[in-house]
Amino acid sequence: MNNKHFVISNWKFKACDEMDWMPAQVPGTVHTDLFRNGCIADPFYGINEHEQQWIDKKDWEYESTFELENAWLDLPAIEIVFEGLDTYADVTLNGRHVLSADNMFRVWRADVKPLLRPGLNELTVRFCSPIAEDLPKLEKLGYSLPAANDQSELGGLGDHRISVFARKAPYHYGWDWGPRFVTSGIWREVRLEGCAGPVIRDLYIRQDRVNLEVAELTAILEIEAVESWSGHLRVSTGEQVLEKGITLEPGVQEVAIEVKISEPALWWCRGLGEPNMYEFNAELVGEDGSTHVVTVTTGLRDIKLIREKDEAGASFRFELNGIPLFAKGANHIPNDSFLTEVTAERYRHEIASAAESGMNMLRVWGGGIYEQDIFYDLCDEYGILVWQDFMFACSMYPGDEAFLMNVAFEADHNIKRLRRHPCIALWCGNNEIDSAWSNYVENKGWGWKRNYTAEQREQIWADYESVFHDILPKAVARLAADVAYWSSSPMRGLTGDENQHAFSLSGEGDIHYWGVWHASEPFANYNTHIGRFMSEYGFQSFPELDSVLKYAPESELALESDIMMAHQKNGRGNQLIKEYMDMYLPVPKDFRSFLYMSQVLQAEAIRIAIEAHRRNKPYCMGTLYWQMNDCWPVASWAGIDYYGRWKALQYTVRRSFRDVILTIYEMADRSIAVNLISDKRERVMGSLCLSLYDIQGGLIKEETLQVEVAADSVTEATVLNREQWLQGCDPRQVVLQAMFHVDGNSVDSKPYYFVSAKEFVLPMTQISVQEVSGSGGTRYNLQSSVLARQVWISAEVEGIFSDNYFDLIPGIPVTVEFRQRNNGEGEAFIPGNPGKLTVQSMADFV
Repeated sequence: MNNKHFVISNWKFKACDEMDWMPAQVPGTVHTDLFRNGCIADPFYGINEHEQQWIDKKDWEYESTFELENAWLDLPAIEIVFEGLDTYADVTLNGRHVLSADNMFRVWRADVKPLLRPGLNELTVRFCSPIAEDLPKLEKLGYSLPAANDQSELGGLGDHRISVFARKAPYHYGWDWGPRFVTSGIWREVRLEGCAGPVIRDLYIRQDRVNLEVAELTAILEIEAVESWSGHLRVSTGEQVLEKGITLEPGVQEVAIEVKISEPALWWCRGLGEPNMYEFNAELVGEDGSTHVVTVTTGLRDIKLIREKDEAGASFRFELNGIPLFAKGANHIPNDSFLTEVTAERYRHEIASAAESGMNMLRVWGGGIYEQDIFYDLCDEYGILVWQDFMFACSMYPGDEAFLMNVAFEADHNIKRLRRHPCIALWCGNNEIDSAWSNYVENKGWGWKRNYTAEQREQIWADYESVFHDILPKAVARLAADVAYWSSSPMRGLTGDENQHAFSLSGEGDIHYWGVWHASEPFANYNTHIGRFMSEYGFQSFPELDSVLKYAPESELALESDIMMAHQKNGRGNQLIKEYMDMYLPVPKDFRSFLYMSQVLQAEAIRIAIEAHRRNKPYCMGTLYWQMNDCWPVASWAGIDYYGRWKALQYTVRRSFRDVILTIYEMADRSIAVNLISDKRERVMGSLCLSLYDIQGGLIKEETLQVEVAADSVTEATVLNREQWLQGCDPRQVVLQAMFHVDGNSVDSKPYYFVSAKEFVLPMTQISVQEVSGSGGTRYNLQSSVLARQVWISAEVEGIFSDNYFDLIPGIPVTVEFRQRNNGEGEAFIPGNPGKLTVQSMADFV
């Protein structure tokens, strides 16, 4: 079949009220095009964000001219396809209107066959200011809708929060970790599609029944025919080929064919098995031998959200191919404020980092975007499950007919786009809206309801239900019924009364716990505030010095400087870090030291949380901390900063997400519990060695136990008497080291301190670093004659170490391996030489 595909390039742009055109990059945004043309300074540097709020108040115009071969004009149907327009756009071709767009999350296509001409064709996309487009909607509504993170004041709009009216990435309007850059632009590919025969628009391999014995599937094809057509449909995978004759009428129709695979190689997430994938080909074969072929790759798996009543309430856990899964991971936000700046390498760096950190799940949070295809391809490849939010967060939304219809189209498109990915584990309606509004309870939630009359409240909740209790669940059930729908996170359950809301700790649903951080509660509360699935919690830190110096000069290195405050979007963020640091850590000697100490503090908070969540399985069956990544250089909850550099948190998470870990914690009676937690599917037998060391060097006491850990379980290995183990030693000058060995290999080790780091005596250290002979400069032995806490190794070359921010026990060497970040194709991290190493410990920063 003579079908054609032509990507439109060669773009230029300008403000609509100006005359001069400038070269543009498509996909791209107005902001990035202005920056590349030298019209604005780096948006991320200093307080430039504040000076660039004028951009979203103007209309912008993009234009391209292109010439088609004569063969194009002979095709019976030609469409223009915009994979992504951000957001309010009018498209004309050769001066005639083609389409008007109002949703950045949808594909827009239109018939342009009658508008094309021989020779040059002129395509124009005019973007209306999102501000100008949506302010009238607010005025028409007559009252503001809650939009907690819309930084309207920064945008020069006072209290006019209009983000809720646009089907556009909510975080573009600002968040408590992100800047306000309300972008416009052509953010995904633009192309012409021409066809002379039927075209397969979608190939969906519906998984009707999947287990180890058999995969019963249905290949469902959405086919568009220009005219009546007869021929054969051929579907193949591996050596299996299925074929049937079909007749098509003009228009769009659905054709299905059943596929059965015996003893399939199932797709498993990280930790449970290999992420096996199958390739399916669908081919339309005409009577004249012409063909149209579509290929889709997917994994065969059975994923379920299990919510069963029990004595504590109801479970909230995932089962993959019948195996209960403890979800270990983080919340993902977009990797950049300017989405088109995120390269394939940056995506691979993030997903490979998740896998390196022992994660098996990421939550795509609802204030960002439905991610690019490559994100999900990588999650499929690395065995990372995805909790997928629809793009609604921390706001109430309008419910007029046009808005609801737009949401319905958006949902259909994105469910169909993503349902081929085995990584998709859950569709969730929104982030935190149910608990924020708390419809059935007067004095709970975020206090939004008190700002509205009874009539307004009724309308706002009815609009909420239209989206999250009607449109979205029906779309998931119709288009991807093998994946569960959860209407809001956090939530207890859809009961239609006050018991559905997760505004407090309960024995069912998922939980966002923010008592530590927002409410200044102590870290110890992580041990008691535990739900069935912890889908959000977090603690902030600064990036490392090299990252900070990319957005601030030396003169601004102070906690409350203008730039530090501009790059801290949480109102009391910097002060909260300091308050917690005063509680738990020694005083850093300067601001550079404060940066390091903030990372140590963050890592310790999240370590305590993760260990508590894992220690309480199967009651708790998931822990997703906030957050994986950053969209700009900033002080935030991220474990990996904007430049891809692992913070102390990421290394701590890597240790905390191992399949088998030790936890040591003080109980209410001051005795010390040592637990072993295993996510392995088979029992683990090993030896637990407990050693008490003087921080200046020297072993005081040692004890070894044989421990058996049942499959997928938590085992209390021993309980230690604090005073007996101290043996009269000064608790500020000793450390208890626990090591668990299996078959002579160390599986996990963990230091335990009898006093907080704030009280602890830090000896001055001299850490020796020796290259391992024959390693080619990739492996190093580190050793110290005295205790060295939170040893930070920094490299001249970008990359990661096998371990970092760890404690060196006197006389016990640690070997680390360096892997360089790979900026090319292939693996994210490759063996490499780190260049100059700098090794410091906490003693160097106080």
